[in-house]
Parts: sequence; structure tokens; C-alpha cells
Amino acid sequence: MPRVDARRRLLLAAAAAAGASPLLSTSARAQAWPSRTIRVVCPFPPGGLTDLYSRAIAEHLQAGLGQSVLVENRPGAGGLIGNDAVAKAAPDGHTLLVTIQTTMVQAQVLYRKLPYNPESDFTWISALGAGHLPFAAPASLPVRNFREWVDHAKTNRASLGTYAAGSYPHMVAGQLNKLYGTKIEAVHYKGEAPMWIDLAGGQIQGAIGSVAAVLPHVQKGSVRVLAVPTGARSPKLPEVPTFVEQGFAEPVFALRGWIGLFGPAKLPRDIVERVARLTIEAGNGARLKQVFETFGIAERPTTPEEFLRLYRTEGQQWIAIARELGITLD
Repeated sequence: MPRVDARRRLLLAAAAAAGASPLLSTSARAQAWPSRTIRVVCPFPPGGLTDLYSRAIAEHLQAGLGQSVLVENRPGAGGLIGNDAVAKAAPDGHTLLVTIQTTMVQAQVLYRKLPYNPESDFTWISALGAGHLPFAAPASLPVRNFREWVDHAKTNRASLGTYAAGSYPHMVAGQLNKLYGTKIEAVHYKGEAPMWIDLAGGQIQGAIGSVAAVLPHVQKGSVRVLAVPTGARSPKLPEVPTFVEQGFAEPVFALRGWIGLFGPAKLPRDIVERVARLTIEAGNGARLKQVFETFGIAERPTTPEEFLRLYRTEGQQWIAIARELGITLD
């Protein structure tokens, strides 16, 4: 009998060392998380809203989990490189992703072959608001509203600055060209700062980006905001009418965007719920509240279930619009 007991103890010890102990439940394994530094991948350069969200979430996760959480900026290919790295990471909760809607929704149409499948290669954890994306023109351009800008573009050269190929402003340029026969050129920038500088200097005739990035140029008097999307005015620009108020009723002018928090596919449910809960808590923290105030964002972080509902409703509208406009990037 002692030999049997000794052999049983030896087998259990070996199984435990291999991480396969029958006595170690899924819940127990989740409770052991995190066991090392967590990496939050941001597939865009530092300084933008996606990066700010990444750092605020990382800070709150670190405080709530008692483990180091580092942000890794991996820009390139319009966000696809960073996304793909997370899609291929182990689903153990030590690699997360904060990325823009374009890379998960419109990208399904923009690229003939993505290196990842947005639906099956990721766990959808929480959506955060992207805020209003104002449309602005150089103050030197002789237009006072969006209708006048479109009329100007019908008879003059016009280019529209965007913060990424396939992004919302790229789709707006495509929609205007389809509706009015204009030949607006979408000019894609790596980051908003150089885009707004070029707009202020008149190198481009229009641009769409964040409220926070455009406001300093508005305050200097070098840029004029002509419209904002969604069905409501921006609290940071209450005097600026929406596209819809100015008679542009096509769906692209009313939809709202988001920035999402993801993990690799098959992330354990315990970890998903814990990360989502901490992210929602972060929405009430000082750092994210400051971001919301700066960018004029009313939406707060969602639950995983709310995130998936958002994707299955508004996300499908984005896909339909991208398909209708025929914008492709490869």
C-alpha cells in the first residue's frame, strides 16, 4: 500500500508540474492570473485617443490586479500589424489589444484577405466611445458651412485629410464623390498632428479627426469646423451643426465610431469578466474622465455583451456602407 500511495503522489506531482492536474479547475487557473506582466498592444503611434485609452486602461488594470501592465505601441499597415500579433498570442490574459473600429469592421471589406478574422480570432471585451469627429476646413477657404464646402469641391481641387486609410473620413470622401460627382482625394496621415498643420496651412482643403486635436487650431483662428457626425452636436462644439442638420441624411453621416478592447480568441470567461469589470471601473476614474472631457465623449465602457450587440447592429451598417462605396486598400 505505501508503494501505491507513493506512486499516486508522484503521478499527481508530475501532472501538476505539466499544468494538467485533474485537481486544478478552470476557475483555479483563472485565479492564478496574472502570473507575469500584461501587455496592452496599441497598433497606432503614441499621442492619439487609442493610445490614451490604452494607457488609462493599463494603469487601472495594474492597480486592480497588482501586476505590471505595459503598453506596447506597434503601428503599421493601418493597425493590422498590432492586431495580428494579438490574434496569434496565447489566450492566457497576458496580451490585450486596444484598436479602432476600422481595423475590425470596415477592414472586412477594405482588404481582400485580412491576416486575421475579426469575429473568430478575438475575444470582444469592451467598447469605448470615439467621440465626435469634426469636419474642418482652413479658415482661409471661402466657406462657412458644410454645404458650401461641398459646392466648392464640385468646381475646385479638394483633398480630405484622414487619420488612416479606410477610416471614417476616407468613407466620407467616398460618399461625397458618389453623391455629387466630386473628385475629393483622401490623403492619409500617420497621426493627426501633421494633418491639422497641413489643413491650417491650406495644403489640404478639409480634414476629419478628433475634437481635442482640432481645437487648438480653431482657437488660433486658422481652422473652421463646419460639421460633426452622429445625431447630436458635440458638447465641445455646441455651435457647430451636425451633417444631418445641414441636410446630409445618408447613414455614413450619422453613425458613431468606437475603440475596442480585445483579447485573443478563447480567452477564459473568468478573465474576460474581470478585465471588463476593471475597464468599466476605469471609466469612473480620474484619468479616463479627463480623456472623456478632453474629447467630448459621452459614452462609457461597455460590457462584452453590449459590445457584441453594438457590432452586430451598427457594425453591420458600417460594413454595408464600405461595401457600397467600393473602397478597397489592396
